[in-house]
Amino acid sequence: MLPDGGGDDEERWLAEGIAGVQQNAFYMHRALDSNNLKDALKYSAQMLSELRTSRLSPHKYYELYMRAFDEMRKLEMFFREETRRGSCSVVDLYELVQHAGNVLPRLYLLCTVGSVYIKSKEAPAKDVLKDLVEMCRGIQHPLRGLFLRSYLSQISRDKLPDIGSEYEGDADSINDAVEFVLQNFIEMNKLWVRMQHQGPVREKDKRGKERNELRDLVGKNLHVLSQIEGVDLEMYKETVLPRISEQVVNCKDDLAQFYLMDCIIQVFPDEYHLQTLETLLSAFPQLQPNVDIKTVLSQLMDRLSNYAATSPEVLPEFLQVEAFAKFSNAIGKVIEAQVDMPVVGAATLYVSLLTFTLRVHPDRLDYVDQVLGACVKKLSGKAKLEDSRATKQIVALLSAPLEKYSNIVTALELSNYPRVMDYLDNATTKVMALVIIQSIMKNTTCISTSDKIEALFDLIKGLIKDMDGAQDDELDEEDFKEEQNSVARLIHMLHNDDHEEMLKILCTVQKHILQGGPKRLPFTVPSLVFSALKLVRRLQGQDGDVTGEEVPATPKKIFQILHQTIEALSCVPCPELSLRLYLQCAEAANDCDLEPVAYEFFTQAFILYEEEIADSKAQITALHLIIGTLQRMSIFGVENRDTLTHKTTGYSAKLLKKPDQCRAVYACSHLFWTDDQDGIMDGERVLLCLKRALRIANAAQQMANVSKGSSGSVTLFIEILNKYLYFFEKGIPQITNTVIQDLIELIRTEKQNDSQTSDPSADAFFASTLRYIEFQKQKGGSIGEKYEQIKAA
Repeated sequence: MLPDGGGDDEERWLAEGIAGVQQNAFYMHRALDSNNLKDALKYSAQMLSELRTSRLSPHKYYELYMRAFDEMRKLEMFFREETRRGSCSVVDLYELVQHAGNVLPRLYLLCTVGSVYIKSKEAPAKDVLKDLVEMCRGIQHPLRGLFLRSYLSQISRDKLPDIGSEYEGDADSINDAVEFVLQNFIEMNKLWVRMQHQGPVREKDKRGKERNELRDLVGKNLHVLSQIEGVDLEMYKETVLPRISEQVVNCKDDLAQFYLMDCIIQVFPDEYHLQTLETLLSAFPQLQPNVDIKTVLSQLMDRLSNYAATSPEVLPEFLQVEAFAKFSNAIGKVIEAQVDMPVVGAATLYVSLLTFTLRVHPDRLDYVDQVLGACVKKLSGKAKLEDSRATKQIVALLSAPLEKYSNIVTALELSNYPRVMDYLDNATTKVMALVIIQSIMKNTTCISTSDKIEALFDLIKGLIKDMDGAQDDELDEEDFKEEQNSVARLIHMLHNDDHEEMLKILCTVQKHILQGGPKRLPFTVPSLVFSALKLVRRLQGQDGDVTGEEVPATPKKIFQILHQTIEALSCVPCPELSLRLYLQCAEAANDCDLEPVAYEFFTQAFILYEEEIADSKAQITALHLIIGTLQRMSIFGVENRDTLTHKTTGYSAKLLKKPDQCRAVYACSHLFWTDDQDGIMDGERVLLCLKRALRIANAAQQMANVSKGSSGSVTLFIEILNKYLYFFEKGIPQITNTVIQDLIELIRTEKQNDSQTSDPSADAFFASTLRYIEFQKQKGGSIGEKYEQIKAA
């Protein structure tokens, strides 16, 4: 027990001890210089007596010990020189130092002379070492005994009767060397453990910290053992490991057990661990409940997995010793023995076991699934994980197969994978789902069967639908968008060249994403629609009127699925997006020669326009989309086309603002004249649309005059002029150069009447149009002739 002195007192005691060492060392050096052996022994014993103090902490005692140690090396050199000169035999010297008054100085001197004795080879090294290790039992004070035995270990490490050593004796000498180190280790460990139980309970933590500072003194013995050449696998297996394991288990000390098990793993070769796995693992369940077994066991698995990764030729040995089964069994026993082990501890063990499995047995999916199943067993009966550390380990457990196989399809074959995910909280389930999707994107994994997709969507369900108790309102808007965009990108990765299987895939995806709720559908439905349209393009030409138990993959069948999907989206409501998708489907139906289907999609688009789209800007955008799509449709008969164009022109004329009306009406003129389609060349109706646009533009001018006191910009007239020029060049007979000339004059008149409020952009637009006319004239040929009668200047 150390006295309860303050830091200043301890510094003073250390200074006094160092002063005593230095003073006696001075007289010892003077005796050494004069070859006075008697005085040298006297002052060295007095110097070593300073190490008898009990007042210093281990850290301070170490400082004092190192001062004395440096002096003892000089004394050893003197002894060696004395015996070499013949002034004193080493046997006499060995006897002489045993007359020192105090036991501690006597043993230090005995060890020093013992080193010289072994080096002289006048006696077998094993006999001297045995004598020394036994005599050191004379010091039972934990701190003083540890440093004494550390000194013995240090001076003897290069004098062990090892194979190939100059001190090698008979055939059994290697056993004596091992026995010496083991005995010294065992005694040092006993002293180290005893420190914990000396002193008042209130200083237990302080003693624990002090002991931690001294652990390397004990661990060095194991390092020495590992360096002995004669310790082959057989000796390690039969003698060294059982003796060390027995000492570790029997000491029943948390700190000692953790540190020594870690030492065993770190200092001995990997191949030894592999061949003695059963013996080593059998010690783990016998350790104290508070020992951090998961860290040590994880280090062992990590070390062996690295060994397998760097030395592939040893992989058969792992199979031969059944390493996986032994580790799995040991972890099960440890978890069973430590009933209070937290989830994070067990999860850490399973992560290490899985890492080991993936490195050593990457082709054994059954092993991987077995690890996941063991984790499920540990988690069974528990609610969702709330411990962030445990959650982090479970995420690492689930991420490991993805990183190893770079293919989610492999992970989907693991039956216990989704069962482990079920224990994650909602937020972490989303994180894991994103990890899975990112893995698919990174490795461009193509998932090609509906069964695999069913399993995949079960894993990422946290992203595609509301989980029980989940609060999506609390999620950041940007994060939510990124999540849903990830799902949308995933849908495009689902593909199969077989049409029937691809249809099953689309049906599976539809089933899942329609459960997503109004916030998710606008992100995910478009991806499904365009994936389905890709399949439609591949199936063009099939009519789909096939009877039988299974409906084949036909455009008509896919369009039914698309209709249901977009209808669900239009209920969100999200009318603008729904309208765009209906128009996309109508265009695809046009390419498949399915007039009724195309007409139905247009009908749905018109219904959305009439009933759902109220914003004027959205109406303008939607109307121009309808006009553009309808212009490209070639499948409609006269009646259906007239119905749709009539509705479109009617919508155009009903827009709120006159300029918007004008632009929509003149855009409708394109519906009546299409170059590459027979039968859609109605010049009269083109002219009618353009004239109607002129009337609306004129009305807009008049309204501007009433409200602002000026006739307003002539931009609309210039835009209409450009439409006239377009159709003039197309050769529509109703549009003549006279009509164009009149319109040019009208624009000039309007500009003159409103010269006070000149519009630079309109002026530039008109000038550019006139330059175009002049350019066409100069081109010559048929175009030049047509423009010849128009006076642009």
